[in-house]
Amino acid sequence: MLPAPARRVIQLLSRLPGVGEKTAQRFALELITDPELATELGRELEQLAGQVGLCEACGNLAEVQSDRPTICQVCADERRTKSLLCVVARVQDLMAIERSGAMKGRYFVLGRLLSPLDGIGPDAIRLSALEAKIESDQVREVILATPPTVDGEATALYLGRELAARGLVVTRIASGVPHGGDLEFADQITLGRAIEGRRGVGP
Repeated sequence: MLPAPARRVIQLLSRLPGVGEKTAQRFALELITDPELATELGRELEQLAGQVGLCEACGNLAEVQSDRPTICQVCADERRTKSLLCVVARVQDLMAIERSGAMKGRYFVLGRLLSPLDGIGPDAIRLSALEAKIESDQVREVILATPPTVDGEATALYLGRELAARGLVVTRIASGVPHGGDLEFADQITLGRAIEGRRGVGP
């Protein structure tokens, strides 16, 4: 029922993570009925690739400047503790940790996780770049904040072994029952880790 150009836009929008066909159709119809918004969005998207790139130091998103290296706001912040490095899989994970306000150090984005079944080995996770950052920033502690999945755990185990051999303090983020969660609906692995990661209460 829709013209071919509208269907094409819907197909493209539905390729975005978390956007189904109905949501993509709703977005497309809104853009069609609001030409000003569509024009502004199109202009910004067209310029996006040239204006935003990956931080040369950590892999986070950063504004591209033609007259200086592409460095993100976190790496440029001298108030950050350089000796504390948090390793994450994706930029989205970095942003989630930043929202917590708990991380005072810096980050390193792997870009992907080890996945032997998919043919993704150690060479694909930027280990040499990670080691270079650790050396240049004189990092003393590395926090492994990969997700609690099979691939995330395999990556954390591999990195932990490699980095600990270099004399670094290597820690893993705790996992357990989320705040406000109900124990009745928590899975066995989550509950098990919550018990294992328990800490003292009181003086």
